[in-house]
Amino acid sequence: MHFVTGGAFNGKSKWVKDFYRLEEVQYQWISAYKGKVNMDTDQNSADIHILEGVELWIRGLAKEFNTDEVRTRWKNQLRFWLGWEKEDIHRRVILIGSDISKGIVPVEAADRYWRDVTGWAYQDTAAAADRIDLIWYGISQKIK
Repeated sequence: MHFVTGGAFNGKSKWVKDFYRLEEVQYQWISAYKGKVNMDTDQNSADIHILEGVELWIRGLAKEFNTDEVRTRWKNQLRFWLGWEKEDIHRRVILIGSDISKGIVPVEAADRYWRDVTGWAYQDTAAAADRIDLIWYGISQKIK
């Protein structure tokens, strides 16, 4: 599992496309930014699955569940994807999520909660991932 994070509009998607040479391979790209409300994919369609907008999927969980339940559900999703990857050495899951932890603390309690649970979910993602890249201004820094 590969986790790619960084600021909004800092080139994460382009970096993933270039790094994985996606023009040369079959892949499935699911984007919460384009209205995809869940992370369900056709697991048989491609060996590379890119899931973009992790923070929005976490926001959906945060609207429905308490902290423990959000983390449990997120960890279950991570376990599912790790298991899918392990079924075939060619499989790869790439999670792309914007860093929402910097800047002014949100005024609204719901937004603060979303920010907090996203931070915890990203910690869980970082622990599960075998590679993490931080992208700022289109430049990557491998941190794991």
